[in-house]
Amino acid sequence: MTDSKRKIIVAVAGASGSVYAQKLIASLSALKPAPAEIAVVFSETAREIWEAEIGGRFEPVPPAKIYENENFLAPFASGSSTFDTMIICPSSMGTLGRIANGVSDDLICRAADVMLKERRRLIIVPRETPYNLIHIRNMETLTLAGAVICPATPSFYSKPKAIDDLVMTVVDRVITLAGFEGDSYHWMEDD
Repeated sequence: MTDSKRKIIVAVAGASGSVYAQKLIASLSALKPAPAEIAVVFSETAREIWEAEIGGRFEPVPPAKIYENENFLAPFASGSSTFDTMIICPSSMGTLGRIANGVSDDLICRAADVMLKERRRLIIVPRETPYNLIHIRNMETLTLAGAVICPATPSFYSKPKAIDDLVMTVVDRVITLAGFEGDSYHWMEDD
């Protein structure tokens, strides 16, 4: 499937780190070619955190399209949909725990369950720290079920100069994990 036909989901759960979601959605939208659709879903808490951290509400720009977290009629709530990748960025440990335990009480958790049951890509970007044993076991469960856990841990070997540069080290890694070719720094490779 070419990138221009891919449909992906970006879920924003209630953890601090809205800037990761903001940069991820913008970077995916700017890919050449961009995905056919970027379905965006916010938890209620994520909306509040976005407004506090970013200022204002999220305004989708095509190919991004927003879906309400209570909308179980969204196309990607079913395994028959053609959405092939879901990224939860940032993810709270509550969302991660509900997914790990099969609790599909909202669209984010249901879509994640669909990704796992259909053996599609599910990338979860937890932002909370430190981890307790419950968090670690939930991450283990999800990893064994096929998800990729990619903590929002910036790297420094590219010599970032600003906060946005640090944020992009995580975003670029997530884009690569999602199977897109980005323009990111690669350790010990020629520019």
